[in-house]
Amino acid sequence: MKRILTNGITDLQPLQGSCAWYWGTDYTSGDLYEAEELFRSGHPIRKNRLILVRHPEGTVYEPVCTKPGQYLGRPVYHDGRVVLLLVDFPKEEICILTFHEAEKTTAALAVLPLSIAKDFYNLMLETPPLMLTRSAHDNKLQIFWPERRDFAVEDNECFAFREENRLYTSVWYEDPDYREEVLVRDYDTGEVLERVPGSLRPMPDGQTWILI
Repeated sequence: MKRILTNGITDLQPLQGSCAWYWGTDYTSGDLYEAEELFRSGHPIRKNRLILVRHPEGTVYEPVCTKPGQYLGRPVYHDGRVVLLLVDFPKEEICILTFHEAEKTTAALAVLPLSIAKDFYNLMLETPPLMLTRSAHDNKLQIFWPERRDFAVEDNECFAFREENRLYTSVWYEDPDYREEVLVRDYDTGEVLERVPGSLRPMPDGQTWILI
């Protein structure tokens, strides 16, 4: 049995797209969108902590030591590195950072204004490719970075991944039994090109399985 010192973070999740990395956070002000709601209503934001743990060594990294008013969202794995989402509410900035394991440092890939998003509900990094997206309440799927796209989507539809000009999304129904479909949309127009019954399952080696 291996003891892993996490300083109170006791729930780890696998990092999608990697067989080696796990991550965890302490959610001191809830999820990212809950922290954003506190900020908008004038309440202080308690910074959260996020750790990365490498398997099988069990090495623990804390890539960003946050300051009051800063909050970390769910990280992703892209191009052989961990990528982090950091929101600095006092500065009104959204930072996308890449983590360099050997140096134990981070570097900014992009810094975006807080105002790009109406709210932070389901604001998150997604892959592949690396994107900052938001699945909104008002049946919109938005991509903010590295380029801007706004799609009108169905109820309960969310981003899955993109391959060149084909955007894959997942949607669930209860009519009355629960079922899922994969929608393939044109990345430029948002037009639905194909509907495939089944649910998507991303695998650690980068494959995506569709369960029918």
